[in-house]
Amino acid sequence: MTSPHLLRGVDLAAFAVALVDRLRGAGVAVSAVGSAGLVEAMHVLAPARRSQLYWAARLTLVSRVDDLAAFDAVFHAVFDDAVLGLDPVSVKRPLDPALSPAGRPTADAPSAGDGDGLPWTTRLASVSAATHPPTGSAVPELLPSRLVAQADTPFEQFDSDELRRIGAWLESAQTRWPRRRTLRRQRHPAGRHVDLRATIKASRTTGWEPLRVARTRRQVRPRRVVLVCDVSGSMQPYATVYLHLMRATALRSSGLRPEVFAFATTLTRLTAALSHRCAETALARANDKVIDRYGGTHLGRSIGTLLALPHGNALRGAVVVIASDGWDADGPDTLRRAMSRLRRRAHLVIWLNPRAAAPGFAPLTGSMAAALPFCDHFLPAHTLAGLRELFDVLG
Repeated sequence: MTSPHLLRGVDLAAFAVALVDRLRGAGVAVSAVGSAGLVEAMHVLAPARRSQLYWAARLTLVSRVDDLAAFDAVFHAVFDDAVLGLDPVSVKRPLDPALSPAGRPTADAPSAGDGDGLPWTTRLASVSAATHPPTGSAVPELLPSRLVAQADTPFEQFDSDELRRIGAWLESAQTRWPRRRTLRRQRHPAGRHVDLRATIKASRTTGWEPLRVARTRRQVRPRRVVLVCDVSGSMQPYATVYLHLMRATALRSSGLRPEVFAFATTLTRLTAALSHRCAETALARANDKVIDRYGGTHLGRSIGTLLALPHGNALRGAVVVIASDGWDADGPDTLRRAMSRLRRRAHLVIWLNPRAAAPGFAPLTGSMAAALPFCDHFLPAHTLAGLRELFDVLG
């Protein structure tokens, strides 16, 4: 499969796969049929200029406006620095001087670009994609095909069927788990400490000469995660997704079972209800158990209840995730005292506030301003793509 024009002598299938892999590494959500579509487009169009190849790749591989900046950066790196290593040196051609990197028309060039009749519509990004490298969770690539184009859509715009698909995706999306080192040791060839007893025991078979040195290292075990979700009226558009997230986390845990709580005016433990294998049954049991959902909010009082027995011991050394917009009927001092105690007891405190994604957001409410100094991470997590950062923090 070769092309007689710009990419003559190049295996188009290998080129498409390598380009798609690099785009996904930069955070571009390329569909599963993107590589095949690019190969077919190059066969049909047979691009002879860089701008034609740019538009063929962009129209077949990019489905979201937010991915245009990352796509331009990757395209620029590939065809300016030849990082893929697929183009023979003999077929490299100088770039069109009328084009800036990634084929962007300069001030002296026509806006359509080489007479192709396609206007430049790339939205300028304030932060380059290369400034923030991918963290490895690759959330958009794992999304179902029906949800790829909605990775940046706020959760409040999804219907019940889409929320059900999101819940099914969450059950397989989070693969990493927070871990901690224990005081126990285990045998490991790359350990830094020598196990004298095992080394001397092994020397009995070699004439008491310690030819094989046994080494150990600290054991690593899963760290407990405690998830607390606000189900008051102000959090109604996001409560379902966060409950799906909590249920998926409970099912994906290996080791210590996470503790799941919901609160509005009172605190309710949902660990047993959300552990059911059927998502509809689990959410139905959770809804039946939380009798005060979509009502008022007593945030500080609920966190204080969480710190008391019998749930307080589960917080020691745990990762605590609180999903709430920070609106509270109690005074800020109540939440400040509770968060101060929580921060001293927990290993990590993560606050999810979907309102934080709004332009010009500032924690002006008294309760949110009181809780923020005690949080290690403050994340919006209001979209599917926004869950990537949460997964990275948990991992």
